[in-house]
Amino acid sequence: MKKKICIVTGTRAEYGLLKPLIDAIREDNDLKLQIIVTGMHLSPEFGLTYKELEKAGLEIDEKIEMLLSSDTPIGISKSMGLAMISFAEAYNRLRPDIIVVLGDRYEIFSASASAMVSNIPIAHLYGGESTYGVIDEAIRHSITKMSYLHFTSTEEYRKRVIQLGESPHRVFNVGAIGLENIKNMKLLSKKELEESINFKIESPTVLVTFHPTTLEENSSEIYFKNLLDSLHGFENMKIIFTKANSDTHGRIINKMIDDYVRNNRYRSVEFISLGQLRYLSAIKYVDAVIGNSSSGIIEVPVFNTPTVNIGDRQKGRIRCNSVLDCGPTKDEIKKYIAKALSHEFKRSLKDIKNPYGDGNVSKKILVKIKKFLLKGLIDIKKEFYNVGID
Repeated sequence: MKKKICIVTGTRAEYGLLKPLIDAIREDNDLKLQIIVTGMHLSPEFGLTYKELEKAGLEIDEKIEMLLSSDTPIGISKSMGLAMISFAEAYNRLRPDIIVVLGDRYEIFSASASAMVSNIPIAHLYGGESTYGVIDEAIRHSITKMSYLHFTSTEEYRKRVIQLGESPHRVFNVGAIGLENIKNMKLLSKKELEESINFKIESPTVLVTFHPTTLEENSSEIYFKNLLDSLHGFENMKIIFTKANSDTHGRIINKMIDDYVRNNRYRSVEFISLGQLRYLSAIKYVDAVIGNSSSGIIEVPVFNTPTVNIGDRQKGRIRCNSVLDCGPTKDEIKKYIAKALSHEFKRSLKDIKNPYGDGNVSKKILVKIKKFLLKGLIDIKKEFYNVGID
């Protein structure tokens, strides 16, 4: 009988990262793929991105509605509670042998907590990382402790997962799966991208992706206003905005984007979701990526494209020299945008060494999952591994 591997995804970005692994599972004769979509995938406000999975020919086994109309801390807490109930019911129907989750979002916490209570093993991607400015930091490490198999993006992150008490025999450094898409995907030409987004990319053009800093009270509106004011100082700059996620106060940022684009249609355009193909293609052709998304740290450097990383949302992540960190003030943002666009800085980026691996990830993950599943090696009664203690 085939072993059932259940992929849980709640966002457009997460699905894009997991796509190579989903395809590998679907093509494996020993495995049965199950997919649960939740969160922003099912929200009209965030683009109903579950349709991207259906367009790719994927069968969705369960759709778990959980997003409420509020992005306040109370609203998100209620969403998490609703999700836990629904995930428990879905797992009871699907009976997966293992679930696979990625990252650190609150819907993934709910999915993992329900699986743990249901005695379903969890395979977790991207554990051991640090993002000091958001609640994701605590959520990620909590998912690590609920998970059985761990697939990290660097060796340093692997060591952190072990430091949290997970046995080295269950923790594997496979690299960042996002690089696999870049390596294997045929990106759009500049002309194809321009036609697809109905926007001319002329130098300088920047891509802006900015999300809330959930551990800093009322900072999102202030920081993003500083960014918009900074961008306005570059008169000839063209701007592609991708909207914020459903974190606390994400709607504040999205309304500010709406207002800015409405008043600056000659130089800016906005998208709820570009999708993986257009997003990666845009990174290739823009002059810089600006904001505080993890993609600016992990995927963008592959294209030798500068990143201006604002504030503390990604503080703690390993990064290479194409990433310019700056504070959230108007003057500092403007200063580092100018540096990112300078010919001198761009010339220095010809030989970037990305610390996140070589892009051969999904097969490494699947080999390990199959080994543990098919050979019956999973024992969810984990013991705490003490580092440096005999």
